[in-house]
Amino acid sequence: MDDGFLMEVCVDSVESAVNAERGGAGRIELCAGLVEGGTTPSMGLLQVVKQCVRVPVFVMIRPRGGDFLYSDREVEVMKADIRLAKLHGADGLVFGALTEDGRIDTELCTALLAVCRPLPVTFHRAFDMVHDPLVALETLISLGFERVLTSGCDSSALEGLSLIKRLAEQVMFSARCVTSGLFPPGGGITERNLQRILEGSTASEFHCSARSARDSGMKFRNPNVAMGASFSAPEYSIKVADVAKVRTLNAIAKNIL
Repeated sequence: MDDGFLMEVCVDSVESAVNAERGGAGRIELCAGLVEGGTTPSMGLLQVVKQCVRVPVFVMIRPRGGDFLYSDREVEVMKADIRLAKLHGADGLVFGALTEDGRIDTELCTALLAVCRPLPVTFHRAFDMVHDPLVALETLISLGFERVLTSGCDSSALEGLSLIKRLAEQVMFSARCVTSGLFPPGGGITERNLQRILEGSTASEFHCSARSARDSGMKFRNPNVAMGASFSAPEYSIKVADVAKVRTLNAIAKNIL
């Protein structure tokens, strides 16, 4: 963070990880299933990404898309994935878990944090689904999460900017934590709104995907078959982190901070 900020780029492929680093990302969040908001990546992907980049790689631990209320068997999967991610070189971990009434699942988070240590842990955008974000913040601080990724409980970080600022102020007045890096805003960040988000949030980190669509190299294409549901990305278009976009966002942040 020599420039006073850190850009974290969310990626789901080796190509995107390499592009993110080339563009100036200071940290990578490694996921699968970005169309669902991110799920746990394969350990093969983690291994190869770690061979190809030098910046820290934080691994998403989320066994499926959908809500953040997990069954006992899903919890066992999460614990196993955390152990494997640590074994294969993860520099940090990212997860979130809620109760059915929209509160932080303190019992489960405590158990998962114990498996994660000594690695740093981010509570992901499950935070944006909580019933009371100010109470949830106090809970997460007391549990020992290093950072909380949030769009301010709104559709994007720009729309949720007022809450992000309020959360940051709550942290600043807490004797337990004084780092503005605790709240990297994320969600819908682009070249068009980054300046407003950073200036309005007092953040020293931010989170983005900075992707562009790239046409598939396939010459033969069958237009009658889809590999996923109707909302899935098309088979013959691949989204990857765009070096130019990452560099542009990096430059905007440097000029502000």
